[in-house]
Amino acid sequence: MSAPSERIRPVTVRAPAKLTRSLRITGVRADGYHLLDAEMVSLELADTLTFTEGDDLRVSGPAAAGVPTGEGNLVRRALRAVGRTAAVHVDKRIPAGGGLGGGSADAAAVLRWAGCDDLAVAVALGADVPFCLRGGRARVTGIGEVLEPLPPIDLTYTLCTPPFGASTAAVFRRWDEMGGPTADGPNDLEPAALAIEPRLAAWRDRLAEVTGRPAVLAGSGATWFVEGDFGAAAAELAPATVVVTRTL
Repeated sequence: MSAPSERIRPVTVRAPAKLTRSLRITGVRADGYHLLDAEMVSLELADTLTFTEGDDLRVSGPAAAGVPTGEGNLVRRALRAVGRTAAVHVDKRIPAGGGLGGGSADAAAVLRWAGCDDLAVAVALGADVPFCLRGGRARVTGIGEVLEPLPPIDLTYTLCTPPFGASTAAVFRRWDEMGGPTADGPNDLEPAALAIEPRLAAWRDRLAEVTGRPAVLAGSGATWFVEGDFGAAAAELAPATVVVTRTL
């Protein structure tokens, strides 16, 4: 691994979003971490990170609003984890707080840039970082660090992210408080997400109405998704952010 003082040649790394197609919570460890059984896929929707000489973090782009750039930012934490410094510019395209792994994708991009493929380092940064580091399509178990590659799929999704986020920590906490409910649909976190943010239900119903398909919550929310390209129909869902994207 390069020393922090080594000169950095400008490099740009893509950070694909992840979509959690299904999510079951199978248990809770003694330390409070939740055990998962999920299917995740990488999407064409992506942030891009440009690394240059220096020690700074700048975030711009259509999804940059409200993204903190302090020491808690996952880009900064990932740099510390690999013992590197750099000036990083994030072109933010993945909606924050949408359950699409934007912060985790950025952290994984830092690890790839640094030549780190250690899943233990990745999962210490967050449960979604190991999948974002490897990408593709996988069954994800453990607390996120056990990846079973699955054959790629070629699908298009319409994503609808409301003009508010959902706190992952708060959703898991409410799931615990609710006694660990199992959802009727493919995402066990949906009842907890709706409990802490009841406004989500209206966006679920609006997306389902304009597409004619049942909407599924992405991860801990707040993004809803349906399979297929319904960009034209879903355009009326403003001020939500609507993105049509394919799997990688």
